[in-house]
Amino acid sequence: MKKLISIAAIGAVVGAVATRRGRVLLGRLRGLVSGAIPKRYDDGTLKAKVESELFRDEHEVKGAINVNAQEGIVQLRGELPSRDLIEALVERTRKIHGVKDVENLLHTTGTEAPMHH
Repeated sequence: MKKLISIAAIGAVVGAVATRRGRVLLGRLRGLVSGAIPKRYDDGTLKAKVESELFRDEHEVKGAINVNAQEGIVQLRGELPSRDLIEALVERTRKIHGVKDVENLLHTTGTEAPMHH
């Protein structure tokens, strides 16, 4: 009886995949499975990924920020006009896949740069 149920279940899945909804569900399942395996980036790739993500919407800060990555820890250095902008960029960096931590060495105009920890 179990074999019949299994064969019937497989038949239902195969039939569902033939429909548009079934293909969408199968695609989502593949995405979940591939997302379950954490992707690791080497330092150069992570640096490029962070720069790409940060500078996509913040073109004016591109020349003001220096990004480094070492073993998943991203360092942000530079001088920016406001504390709010600094906090927003640090928070956005923390959310980037592959970033383990962020060392914030950013400072506002007229203040001293923080020292490396």
